[in-house]
Amino acid sequence: MKQIVIVLLAGLLMLSCEQPKEKTETKKKAEFAIVIHGGAGYMRRAGMSKEREIEYRKKLAEVLKVGYKILEDGGSSLDAVEKVINTMEDSPMFNSGKGAVFTGEGKNELDASIMNGENLEAGAVAGVTIVKNPVSLARLVMEKSPHVLLARDGAEKFAEMQNVELVEPEYFYTEDAWNALQRAKESELKKTDEDQSALHDFYDSKFGTVGCVALDKNGNLAAGTSTGGMTNKKWGRIGDSPIIGAGTYANNKTCGVSSTGHGEFFIRYAAAYDISALMEYKNMTVSEAADFVVNVKLKNAGGNGGVIAMDKYGNVAMPFNTTGMFRGYVKNGEEPVVKVFADE
Repeated sequence: MKQIVIVLLAGLLMLSCEQPKEKTETKKKAEFAIVIHGGAGYMRRAGMSKEREIEYRKKLAEVLKVGYKILEDGGSSLDAVEKVINTMEDSPMFNSGKGAVFTGEGKNELDASIMNGENLEAGAVAGVTIVKNPVSLARLVMEKSPHVLLARDGAEKFAEMQNVELVEPEYFYTEDAWNALQRAKESELKKTDEDQSALHDFYDSKFGTVGCVALDKNGNLAAGTSTGGMTNKKWGRIGDSPIIGAGTYANNKTCGVSSTGHGEFFIRYAAAYDISALMEYKNMTVSEAADFVVNVKLKNAGGNGGVIAMDKYGNVAMPFNTTGMFRGYVKNGEEPVVKVFADE
């Protein structure tokens, strides 16, 4: 009897030590592809005018065309990611660049990052106030400095040295963002539990971070993220967008990821890298890994938001645990796909 038990235990041990079998789910490799997001939040059909919805869908489609053209012409995934995010940074419709939200002090402080999946090089900036396109500065940090992350005055001094386009702080003012700050300040003054819950919901509804992941004809992945942060943020708060492994990650072995949501949770759980790690070490598909991180790990912890992710074959995942996320993708030879709400 003891011999039988020993044999069974040995067999179980061997099974537990086996490497996971390679999945056969992978599709035919796309020649090139691109996926974008314009932020996740609690948008609902009833709360958004049809005209506004059409405007967002049109803008997302326009952004996809920018990236598609670059990739179609043989441009790099880094070029596509940078130019796509530039287009979104230049639009007041998103919480990045021109449309950045205001801090509690009434300032616009911008963060961005970019990563090259070919060699794992990365660059990021945080808390800049006069840089028109923060993601372009992040790329220069990656390519023209020995560092990964530069912040505030130092980042702006580096921007001047690199002849990056600078603007006056007033450039970032939009009435929508300013009014959102005033509403946040009014809500902040309320002290009841019910009011504080409503305030938390208000903050959570303002995710407008933008991001992009691209796969080029050379098989290289790149990812980038850009944001104005959270409305009424205090004390120089910095979220996940400029944090490599939290807001942005890219690795040709696995995938590229850009996050949007309650940044503190994405930082604590290293959300972007975790998706890559689950693919590399657990042999999950990009959809399985992204869904697990967003809808299990983050959701169970109270972290709201979503991600866009793309694997080395061009397979796309766009999970989120809110009621909506501005998102879209396009692959070579296919029609672009644009979505806003959870029921699409």
